[in-house]
Amino acid sequence: MARKDPLHFLNVPRQMPRTTPASLRIHEFREITGQYDRDQAADQAARCIDCGNPYCGFECPVHNYIPHWLRLVEDGRLFEAAELSHKTNSLPEMCGRICPQDRLCEGACTLNDGYGAVTIGSIEKYITDEAFKQGWRPTVDVAPTGKRVAVVGAGPAGLACADVLIRHGVQPVVFDRYAEIGGLLTFGIPPFKLEKDVVRTRRKVMEEMGVQFVMETEIGSDVPLDKLLADHDAVFMGMGTYNAVSGGFPGEALPNVHPALDYLIGNVRNVEGWRQEGPGFIDLKGKRVVVLGAGDTAMDCNRTAIRHGATSVTCVHRRGEGQLRGSRKEYKNAREEGVKFLFNRQPVEIVEEDGRAVGVRFMRTRLSADEDGNTRIEQVEGSEEVVAADAVVIAFGFRPDPADWFKNNRITLHEDGRVLAAPRGPYFMQTSNPKIFAGGDMVRGADLVVTAVYEGRQAAVGIIEYLGLGAIELPGQQVAYKAAG
Repeated sequence: MARKDPLHFLNVPRQMPRTTPASLRIHEFREITGQYDRDQAADQAARCIDCGNPYCGFECPVHNYIPHWLRLVEDGRLFEAAELSHKTNSLPEMCGRICPQDRLCEGACTLNDGYGAVTIGSIEKYITDEAFKQGWRPTVDVAPTGKRVAVVGAGPAGLACADVLIRHGVQPVVFDRYAEIGGLLTFGIPPFKLEKDVVRTRRKVMEEMGVQFVMETEIGSDVPLDKLLADHDAVFMGMGTYNAVSGGFPGEALPNVHPALDYLIGNVRNVEGWRQEGPGFIDLKGKRVVVLGAGDTAMDCNRTAIRHGATSVTCVHRRGEGQLRGSRKEYKNAREEGVKFLFNRQPVEIVEEDGRAVGVRFMRTRLSADEDGNTRIEQVEGSEEVVAADAVVIAFGFRPDPADWFKNNRITLHEDGRVLAAPRGPYFMQTSNPKIFAGGDMVRGADLVVTAVYEGRQAAVGIIEYLGLGAIELPGQQVAYKAAG
């Protein structure tokens, strides 16, 4: 079907869905971005110029067929758009919410150079949300093969692996230590970015497809790996990374210094009314909060503390404003909500008084270049300053935390603890134990949800071929090969 107006992108500006004003949203944990209606979604989708070389899909880690499902939305063919979206992405409604589109698909959009990128993420979210509401479900029209695969971890990598397996007649049984699926989608990402009903809906849909979930079960203690291997034809590991990176400076062990993940998990459990575990809910109401780090996890901590009613929230980054590791959208949201940012500061000590943190000592930093032109961060002598704090949240990222049973099951690791898994062959994402596959953060290191989805799907391809069910090729794989060189 021909475009109704080839200059639509000039006549209709980029328009995001309604966003709750900062003055209101800081008092609640609801998602801050609303939803398009049918006409709005079609109008924004029609801004795509259908360029000959769609960089949006190339930059997307799962290589979505973005121009194609934009055209389907424009034409009102919602169910077809949902089916096409699910061919490359097992969790599109979540990626539409939390992917950093500004540096992936929308950042690569041809219209991003002056005209305003197509609102790809918001349309992606609209497609699946609205299709589910209208009764659409992913198709599973293949006969069971009799093969069973244990999936360890119900995070994005595990869910993506299970999705591809069930669509090819392989029965996935997903084990997770938590009572709810989603991993950090559920317990780490705050509800103002991803409401948990979205994850619960995905679980219901996957159960209708035939995926089995075994929750509150720890592999290695509740169920030995030997039994898992004996009862299943293969195992996929997608347990993520939960080992917090420390700063290595004095004061990190003080009682009012909190790892980011402890803080975020306790908050989600509190908002949802779930039973608390570990450190429990950390209430920062009335506190002067200092957050160390500047990635998406740090932004989540910043914005959560604001909603808790912190007196002030100061986020400190050792690099400049133009060198943030996280999404610019999340940085913008945090600033709107009242977070103060200090750049070019390196923490050197958490100041202690009477056994508690009362501030953080920083030194200013600057970039310098060595003889080869490589830049490095150096501290500026004599630039020390102390920022007062009643609570400190450390958000420097996460490293792998290999399970004890890895050693006894021939699972080879990189020096930094990441699982070594084949990115291509002979079987995608196979570990040194031929019956065990792995993907996501525990292989790649802490990364995006969408990259975990991609690796979970790739692992399913490897598992299916390993089980002797024939070679399959998922949509987008050839693009991935080209991107990898």
